[in-house]
Amino acid sequence: MPCRAPLLSLLLLFLLLGSLRASGAESSPHLPAPKDVMVYSYNFRSSLRWSPVKVDRGLVLYTVHFKTGAFNQWDEMNCTRITQTECSFPWSLKERRWTVVLRVRAELGQVTSDWVETDPFVAERNTTIGPPKVNSVTESSDSLLISVTPPFGSEAGDFLQYHVSYWENTTSTTKKAIKTSSTLFKIKSLKEWTLYCFEIQVELMTHSDLHLFGLQSVPECYRTKISEATRAGYIVLIFVLVLLFVNLVAVGFFLLWRYHKTIKYWSRPPLEIPSHFEEYLKDPSMPVLEMLDNYAEDDPHDSLSVVFRGEGSQACGSSLDGQAHSHSISSDSEVT
Repeated sequence: MPCRAPLLSLLLLFLLLGSLRASGAESSPHLPAPKDVMVYSYNFRSSLRWSPVKVDRGLVLYTVHFKTGAFNQWDEMNCTRITQTECSFPWSLKERRWTVVLRVRAELGQVTSDWVETDPFVAERNTTIGPPKVNSVTESSDSLLISVTPPFGSEAGDFLQYHVSYWENTTSTTKKAIKTSSTLFKIKSLKEWTLYCFEIQVELMTHSDLHLFGLQSVPECYRTKISEATRAGYIVLIFVLVLLFVNLVAVGFFLLWRYHKTIKYWSRPPLEIPSHFEEYLKDPSMPVLEMLDNYAEDDPHDSLSVVFRGEGSQACGSSLDGQAHSHSISSDSEVT
């Protein structure tokens, strides 16, 4: 009996340590579940995306499962324990009309997070259709010939229709619209030599009578050409204007030659009487001449005498005084 007491106490000690370990394992930190889980689908190319789970230590891995509306059983989709935060749909889920539900969880060693499920996804209803690709635009005087490529490959039962909006690139933005199912179509009844812009939107109509509209394309602008008739009219107009200009120049030169004397006469400046003479004529009593004579006497100058000998015995002599403002003339007669 005395030997059994230590054994019992040792057994109780081991049981107590085991319970503490179990309680410690139960209270270990829980791994957060992924957030922002959503299906991203563009032109029927679909994938599951989510935000990364952040931890202090270790590398977080992710696992994705899926199930369909026809088979309510979770299955792997080639995204088991991956490091990426995106998982593309496998080929087995490319059917547009299937209803698909997905779930994802985070894993860190032996610790896992809760599963996060998505809402039911149907590609035929929930995908985003992009705009078509414009391959080429051919301009003419009254139309634009446009070639496009659909944004995705069509399947049996699909019907694509293109909604084309176009307008003149002016202050007025009145839009016109046409519909076509052809990838090569023409915008008609346009003005020549005018800048037009257009944008295209795809509408998908399925056999189940669903209508799914795509995104509008970026507006593109092209200018129509000038018609041959208008071009010929411009050439004739330019020729007539040049001919008229040449004729006007020729007539102008002829008139200058014909009436150059008259033009020269009328282009002469008018004769004007000097101001001091004009004042004297207005008032003859003014001593203008006396002032000129006094000015001539005060200013020294040189004299020039000229003696003329004529026939007979008469000789005439004259002297000429010249300066800037007055003149004096004197003459003498000598008989030799």
